Amino acid sequence: MVIRENFEKKLEELKGKISEMGEMSIVSLEESFDALKAQDVEIALKVMEEDTDIDNLESEINHFAIWLMAKEQPVARDLRVVIGVIKISSEIERVADFAVNIAKATIKIGKTTSLLDITHLEKMKEISVEMLKKAIQSFIEEDIVLAKEISKLEDEVDDYYLETYKKLTAYLSEHPEETNQLVQLLFINRYLERTADHITNMAESTGYLIKGKIYDFNS
Repeated sequence: MVIRENFEKKLEELKGKISEMGEMSIVSLEESFDALKAQDVEIALKVMEEDTDIDNLESEINHFAIWLMAKEQPVARDLRVVIGVIKISSEIERVADFAVNIAKATIKIGKTTSLLDITHLEKMKEISVEMLKKAIQSFIEEDIVLAKEISKLEDEVDDYYLETYKKLTAYLSEHPEETNQLVQLLFINRYLERTADHITNMAESTGYLIKGKIYDFNS
């Protein structure tokens, strides 16, 4: 009984680290977009510097999870939890990478008249943050209903992605002098669409943890 309680505590500790990593990635997304809106290079550089902390935490989580598998040799549901932690930490790290990519795009845009208002990028970022919060909560609380909600939000991001792509490419054909900024905004559009994909992968991992079967929320 004591051994089981100790194992449960370690699983909760792992989940706590996933929650911490998720919060750090949310901050990165928010800050990268703050940098984009304000065309603030200092904030963009801060996002890039802080990414190392997220990478380090992912490494810590993975080592902890592997150690736990080797020491405790979990089976069935317990094993799914540990595997889920490893997979989800990888997805969160990718989300943080996209925040860094947005920061880099901001630096490349530089100081110019912003064309952000002709896009849906801010709305896509807001939905992505909501998705990430739900994904973390659904994993921690093992809530399959919450996990399934994420796929609906991803559909919204996909719709905004297509609309933004059409608006930017149309504007580009009429204003070739704005090529640099428009190309970077197109990249950011893609980064946010991929961010939503990776968060949906997190929800699928939660579904596997709870039900023991593979889900495809992207279909």
